[in-house]
Amino acid sequence: MISPGLTDALGRWLDGLAAMGGAAENTRTAYRADVLSWLAFLQGHLDEGGGTNMIAAVGLSDMRAWMAHERGRGLGARSLARALSSVKGFTRYLAEREGFDPTAILSTRAPKFQKKLPRPLDPDAARAMIDTVELQSDEAWIASRDMAVVTLLYGCGLRISEALRLTGADHPLPDALLIHGKGGKERQVPVLDAARAAVSAYFALCPYDLPADGPLFRGAKGGALNPRLVAKVMERARLQLGLPSTATPHAMRHSFATHLLEAGGDLRAIQELLGHASLSTTQAYTAVDTARLLEVYSKAHPRA
Repeated sequence: MISPGLTDALGRWLDGLAAMGGAAENTRTAYRADVLSWLAFLQGHLDEGGGTNMIAAVGLSDMRAWMAHERGRGLGARSLARALSSVKGFTRYLAEREGFDPTAILSTRAPKFQKKLPRPLDPDAARAMIDTVELQSDEAWIASRDMAVVTLLYGCGLRISEALRLTGADHPLPDALLIHGKGGKERQVPVLDAARAAVSAYFALCPYDLPADGPLFRGAKGGALNPRLVAKVMERARLQLGLPSTATPHAMRHSFATHLLEAGGDLRAIQELLGHASLSTTQAYTAVDTARLLEVYSKAHPRA
């Protein structure tokens, strides 16, 4: 059993992350699960009580044994790297307060994994997706709603959670939306006329009151729209269009960024529009752009 002291310390660490705006609720839930799983393994592996002394006694071989155990139960390299990051964050916090040497844990190397590159749609497919999504419902207001949401994903580069966080106060859409993204990070996103028109059309057709303090996008029964419904309507549309399974709501955001880059957009500006904390995250789109150019080259070049 994990000691009350460690349990309390874990709670304080997570509360601190929330207070600093560095991790959303879902992220903190994942961190908590990662650390508790690690502590449970250590307790059996080291055959010690679940207190601070147990963590202070951890060596590099113990960390390797934990990683091997996690891989053995089917955890992928990407997930294991995230779990190790959670463990290191908590250990760093605890060591500063308890005064032990965390070097063995902090020096543990994360497993290497192939970063998945974004899979954008080409411009014609993105436009076709928006048009086809509108055809998936016989109810005019729902069809208009789905088109408005997907237009925001592609036209403004919003995450689905960001689009569904808009309220009645955001209508009519301004020239620039103030978006609260991951970790409480704020950014200004320019609004295209097409996105403004799509949202206005939905607003006019929606049978429910849309007060300033309530969600802008509603489900069939009037509650907040569930993001899974957006994913499902896009799935039906992509099947009709013959698009790959990667044509998801998040792919519309990827498409927004990739098409801006292809049009000569500045990488730093695109970083700001997407709300990426690190430029390295945005730089993944340069790899996509290069990969696409190489594909075109290999098909079209006379010597290819």
